[in-house]
Amino acid sequence: MSHFQRKLINWYQENKRNLPWRKTSDPYKVWLSEVILQQTRVVQGRAYYDKFISLYPTVGRLASATEEQVLNLWKGLGYYSRARNLHKTAIQVVSDFGGVFPNNYDGLLTLTGIGPYTAAAISSFCFNEPRAVLDGNVFRVLSRLHNIATPINTTSGLKEFSVLATALLNRKDPATHNQAIMEFGALQCTPKAPKCENCCFNVECLSLKEGVIKERPQKLKKTKIKTRFLLFTVLYDNEQRTVYLRKRTEKDIWRNFYDFKLTEFLEEDSFLLAQKKRICCNKVHKLTHQTLQVCFIKEDVRKSRVDLSGFRPYNLNQLDSLPLSALHQRYIDDNLGFLKKSI
Repeated sequence: MSHFQRKLINWYQENKRNLPWRKTSDPYKVWLSEVILQQTRVVQGRAYYDKFISLYPTVGRLASATEEQVLNLWKGLGYYSRARNLHKTAIQVVSDFGGVFPNNYDGLLTLTGIGPYTAAAISSFCFNEPRAVLDGNVFRVLSRLHNIATPINTTSGLKEFSVLATALLNRKDPATHNQAIMEFGALQCTPKAPKCENCCFNVECLSLKEGVIKERPQKLKKTKIKTRFLLFTVLYDNEQRTVYLRKRTEKDIWRNFYDFKLTEFLEEDSFLLAQKKRICCNKVHKLTHQTLQVCFIKEDVRKSRVDLSGFRPYNLNQLDSLPLSALHQRYIDDNLGFLKKSI
């Protein structure tokens, strides 16, 4: 065991969190945790993990669910392609592999939605295959320790960090090593406030010596954020205590989710003009590459001639079982009164 590996493992044994997916070598449970924790903090992801394991304790049970059921359980986590791929992968494991996950890195890469990082995590955690993981935490730790300025979101950067991570890997115990370096990045070498004073690597850390901790890792600038202007009309029937929603079929992040009647404006002036004519509930919703300026208005179907083609009425209890975007869920949670009493 190298000096680096020994220090890392010692730190991990003293500081690791007690997490349920670390107590199993079941590839289904490890895979589920990895998918949930992509772009999600552990404190939030753990609750979703527990819900999924409770309802779908095996990959076969998950495969037998509908996509709508999976999306409904996922709502609030965002990045909904993860949920769709989760469901597709479960079906693929059952149909192509008899409900048993491939037991090696190359086999795991054949599954929908599983890339190099997830394949390395599952193969090392469950099958002790010596594959180094590369996630945001690992990139950060390695870039700081070795003061690497190569942008991590480039082909050359990915290759450089992959070679380094593999060279440092404890090949006799890759599972513990991989979990340790990710945990170190999550708890010790954090993005904004790394604990450099009591870090076991503060003598060796080249970025700390050069005073460039905050500049590591480097990333190329992101795609310009686009602003969209969306007006949702909440169609309701006060006598029946229902609201009307439609199931989205468009190929976007909200495909197969339910939403209110939507009008999208290309220009902010037109959007603001439309708001002036109505009482509007305004919200701002930020996605990875988009900022949504949103206006919700209410309209009684009994007092208007709005076309309800493609829409169905739902009461309050039914809404709980529908997959809704976080944007819609927040609006409904804050405005449930209109389903119970007069507006």
